[in-house]
Amino acid sequence: MAENPEKKVAHMKEEKKDEIMQNFQYFKDYLGDKVEMGEKIGLDDDQLTKYAKKVADYLAKQEKPRNREEYLLNEMWNVANEKERENIAHVLVKMVDRTND
Repeated sequence: MAENPEKKVAHMKEEKKDEIMQNFQYFKDYLGDKVEMGEKIGLDDDQLTKYAKKVADYLAKQEKPRNREEYLLNEMWNVANEKERENIAHVLVKMVDRTND
């Protein structure tokens, strides 16, 4: 999972990427699946946060927001410093972590 998240997202089929990015709930479900997968292979919160940050960095640079929630996240990401971005990534991981239900 933690190998190269930017490459994985970049090489994802455009159709799949559009499906995930069109609806914020789909985005959260996708991220939740990846967090769950990471937990199953033993990644801790710090590792999951680093992975989420790499994906968010890629999305902020390469993908146009496609809904209100993504637009807000993109705006927050772009004005945040590195520490704040880590915090945002951590909050995203917490938000989609199904083990906290």
